Amino acid sequence: MAKPFKIPVSTLVVVYTPALEVLLIERADRPGFWQSVTGSQDPGESLRQTAIREVAEETGLDAARHALADWGVSNVYEIFAVWRHRYAPGVTHNTEHVFGLRVPARVEVRLAPAEHLRHRWLPWREAAREVFSWSNREAILMLPEKDSLLAFGRPAP
Repeated sequence: MAKPFKIPVSTLVVVYTPALEVLLIERADRPGFWQSVTGSQDPGESLRQTAIREVAEETGLDAARHALADWGVSNVYEIFAVWRHRYAPGVTHNTEHVFGLRVPARVEVRLAPAEHLRHRWLPWREAAREVFSWSNREAILMLPEKDSLLAFGRPAP
């Protein structure tokens, strides 16, 4: 049975500590490609549900037990040709919605071996330099501002 096409709507979840250390995971299908948690929305899911599911699938973490915030940022980008076959014919762009997940410290991560090879925690500036995606880089560079809003009890805009 053929796999259904992916929906061209996704979440990007920057997982980080109060010290602004960012969790990066290395793609299994593209060794050397480091990223934050990402994944496509499933039919009927809210963006928050997508973020929670993807964090659980890719890291083993329960995002609902930590400070998960929708940063109110979305990016539209062209889907890399190598991954375009996963989408319906003619779909060339994806809309990505950015979330932040603040965990209390460097937590133990359980990777999905079919999806990711390794993980590491890096200071936010270094993490921004390591990711392959421009939208992931921009999200990580927003981290100090977005986290300060969370720390003061205001939702991230």
